[in-house]
Amino acid sequence: MEASAGLVAGSHNRNELVVIHGHEEPKALKNLSGQVCEICGDEMGVTVEGELFVACNECGFPVCRPCYEYERREGSQLCPQCKTRYKRLKGSPRVEGDDDEEDTDDIEHEFNIDEQQKKNTDIAEAMLHGKMSYGRGPEDHEDINAQYPPVISGGRSRPVSGEFPISSYGDQMGPTLHKRVHPVTDDHASGRWDDRKDLGWKERMDEWKVQQGGNHDQYDELADPDMGIIDEARQPLSRKVPIASSKINPYRMVIVTRLVVLALFLRYRILNPVHDAIGLWLTSIVCEIWFALSWILDQFPKWFPIDRETYLDRLSLRYEREGEPNMLAPVDIFVSTVDPLKEPPLVTANTVLSILAVDYPVDKISCYISDDGASMCTFEALSETAEFARKWVPFCKKFAIEPRAPEWYFAEKVDYLKDKVQPTFVKERRAMKREYEEFKVRINAMVAKATKVPPGGWIMQDGTPWPGNNTKDHPGMIQVFLGQNGGLDVEGHELPRLVYVSREKRPGFQHHKKAGAMNSLIRVAGVLTNAPFMLNLDCDHYINNSKAVREAMCFLMDPQVGKKVCYVQFPQRFDGIDRHDRYANRNTVFFDINMKGLDGIQGPVYVGTGCVFRRQALYGYDPPKGRKRPKMVSCDCCFRRRNKKIPHGDADVQGFEDDKEILKSQMNFEKKFGQSPIFVTSTLMVEGGVPPSSSPAALLKEAIHVISCGYEDKTEWGLELGWIYGSITEDILTGFKMHCRGWRSIYCMPKRPAFKGSAPINLSDRLNQVLRWALGSVEIFFSHHSPLLYGHKEGKLKWLERFAYVNTTVYPFTALPLLAYCTLPAICLLTGKFIMPEISTFASLFFIALFLSIFITGILELRWSGVSIEEWWRNEQFWVIGGISAHLFAVIQGLLKVLAGIDTNFTVTSKASDDEDFSELYAFKWTTLLIPPTTILIINLVGVVAGISDAINNGYQSWGPLFGKLFFAFWVIVHLYPFLKGLMGKQNRTPTIVVIWSILLASIFSLLWVRIDPFILRTKGPDTNKCGINC
Repeated sequence: MEASAGLVAGSHNRNELVVIHGHEEPKALKNLSGQVCEICGDEMGVTVEGELFVACNECGFPVCRPCYEYERREGSQLCPQCKTRYKRLKGSPRVEGDDDEEDTDDIEHEFNIDEQQKKNTDIAEAMLHGKMSYGRGPEDHEDINAQYPPVISGGRSRPVSGEFPISSYGDQMGPTLHKRVHPVTDDHASGRWDDRKDLGWKERMDEWKVQQGGNHDQYDELADPDMGIIDEARQPLSRKVPIASSKINPYRMVIVTRLVVLALFLRYRILNPVHDAIGLWLTSIVCEIWFALSWILDQFPKWFPIDRETYLDRLSLRYEREGEPNMLAPVDIFVSTVDPLKEPPLVTANTVLSILAVDYPVDKISCYISDDGASMCTFEALSETAEFARKWVPFCKKFAIEPRAPEWYFAEKVDYLKDKVQPTFVKERRAMKREYEEFKVRINAMVAKATKVPPGGWIMQDGTPWPGNNTKDHPGMIQVFLGQNGGLDVEGHELPRLVYVSREKRPGFQHHKKAGAMNSLIRVAGVLTNAPFMLNLDCDHYINNSKAVREAMCFLMDPQVGKKVCYVQFPQRFDGIDRHDRYANRNTVFFDINMKGLDGIQGPVYVGTGCVFRRQALYGYDPPKGRKRPKMVSCDCCFRRRNKKIPHGDADVQGFEDDKEILKSQMNFEKKFGQSPIFVTSTLMVEGGVPPSSSPAALLKEAIHVISCGYEDKTEWGLELGWIYGSITEDILTGFKMHCRGWRSIYCMPKRPAFKGSAPINLSDRLNQVLRWALGSVEIFFSHHSPLLYGHKEGKLKWLERFAYVNTTVYPFTALPLLAYCTLPAICLLTGKFIMPEISTFASLFFIALFLSIFITGILELRWSGVSIEEWWRNEQFWVIGGISAHLFAVIQGLLKVLAGIDTNFTVTSKASDDEDFSELYAFKWTTLLIPPTTILIINLVGVVAGISDAINNGYQSWGPLFGKLFFAFWVIVHLYPFLKGLMGKQNRTPTIVVIWSILLASIFSLLWVRIDPFILRTKGPDTNKCGINC
């Protein structure tokens, strides 16, 4: 499909299909007006139509017609600048080599109607981005229906290399429509093999031994210099690196010790109640038991942590052999965006540029951009990005720069001359930086223009109204910006495909937000390119390591372990975070400790971005089964068995039943994948490739069909296929379903981070993000996909992996006991009571052992994971801050939705919102999230002041019991210190309304508590212990 084919918009349900041409102004390669020939210095001249003569259509290098004719007749026939062979222009005589070109003489074929029809066919083919070649095609003598079931293929299917066919199918297929590269080009050598291939294996082996000197045992491997390379290519592409036993064994011993100490501690607490404050004691016991269960769910999935390392050189030796076609698997890359005002187009453009410049064969990469907001600003920004990529991509590959997102490359504070030896690097870098700054200005101008929508909606360059003016009622749209023609950079090299997709949206249909958009991309890519692997990225996550895709292929293409791997998850890394990471935005403890532990069990959970999927796993297929163990062979004398013979008539019945099963399977495919025969056929291609079609127009119609809003009705999309619906955290649910089918996942942590994104810096954004994650977990917990119940029947999910998934769904509920536990210190200080009785020396050992085990577990965990103690402590602090704010609201919203049917999920994030009606409510949501931790902080500060004042007034004997209460209160205050710093500091100050409401609530709570004392056991009448009976 040509990049200049136009914007394709349509609706399958309404039987509409429109191609909009001329939506953008043509961009000339070079301004040639007034130029002179760079060879002889004469004027350029004009053509017979009166237009300026252009010799090279690739780069526009100024050459006059006499020099052009001389170069074609006597010279090398190449353009002096881009080294592209000159094509024969109208009116120029033929020279040697013109017969190989597709162009024909204008005069001889002026009235050739067949040629005109072929031209129209080529235009239709260009609209479908025809040249999508994946690897080698089949040989001409191969069975063309070998890899398709007869029901699906219908006798017409054939494996293709990825090109869309031009001609229709006939009785006989002519030569294949794609170019092949054979590793053996010697006709005599191939002829010799054809003569010998009919010989038996023994004869060919004997012939080989004779060629080696007649003695196979004396063959010297050193005689063949390629033998070492071949042996290296046969080695595994990756390996597990177990944690050193000196680090992991003490860690496991301390975990077991801590479990025993925790059991003894809880036994002591339960058997020793506080009789004069039974309410406080009972509340603390319930909280401590919940914390213990939560710790077990979190700790034991980290029992088998591992590291992994990859061998990129072996990957190249195995799949990129010199002189042979590149056998690396194709990859479709998905990027999703919604609102250009909340997701800046410049950020999305940097992500796209880093994808187009990735270190991978360009014909194996296809980038799909999902614009779920149908924004013309995003569309135009992507058009500008495609033009800038023609200059940026060759610059990246020429000088091997990292990262390949220009915004972050030019912002790096490093020595950019390090390891650079090309003399032209400095000059070209300055020129490229200037080009990028001009590119930024153009993008920023588009964003500024998009803030003011015209009354009549947006109008395209040709005067056509933008199809997506109504973001909730518009047709599906597809545009290929970089493709077959027009997909070359400034140096004449091919660029990866870049496709814009906006799915159809109509009122009355459920679109399922991001999960629905990702499923639409799966189907579009299945029709157009159908790569066997897919990488999904958020619009703000750029490729920081250009070899990231190769890293994933070391696992997915490994013949030993790759077949059962459903996805390869990379850790998330972030830019733009302050050095101290006050609100734990990096989330290092989760990505460097928990995920490593899961990798040693059944694999890490899917976290929504930076993940390379196997397409067949997303289609709901089970992993391939391993070979069964051979049955024990016994002699007939010991165990006599009668061979059951099937009568001939029964065999015919069995064959009829098989035919019925095949017909049923075809119907099941349509119910499962939808009413698209082309897409259904593509789902059966395990190795990828574009499905066959009768005409390019049919493929275009199918591409629009599969993104229609009603396509998923009465299918398994979102239930068993693709991204799973039912939760706003569709990532956890999607990975969970794959693991329940028996797949395993891989955690890949290259030395240079594979991807980097942007994280919220201020506390309001951070809490809002955590609220969304926690609400999704609550939704999963109350759904039929709850890890507590789902998947037990198949038994394919390992029990430690289930522990981890249970923990991901129950952790928000920790907010309730955590809120109560953080309130207890203030209550104890205000009432003079405590949650524990006076302890003996022996009982104090339980407390000392518990705190020591907690401390040692953390230290050993940091030792084998490499996480710094500061990062660990920030994670602990935010566990408390987020627990008593965002997690609490998530639990309340989830319970209201499940029990009362009230959907309060109106939380709008800065990355995925198409609803402006709740902007004020969105701001109010931020402030409400800040009130609970502020109230808890003030209550504890008031309690500390009240406790110290009471101790001063009562004398020295009251200081002893006070220390335990103060320690408890300071534990809460220290965990809330980042929040307190935000209150008192100049940056990120908490809104005044939050402070006022928090102080008011804290004061009312403190006064009422001192007056009522609800948790203290009251006795009526005199105290007989002091006064006696006759008091």
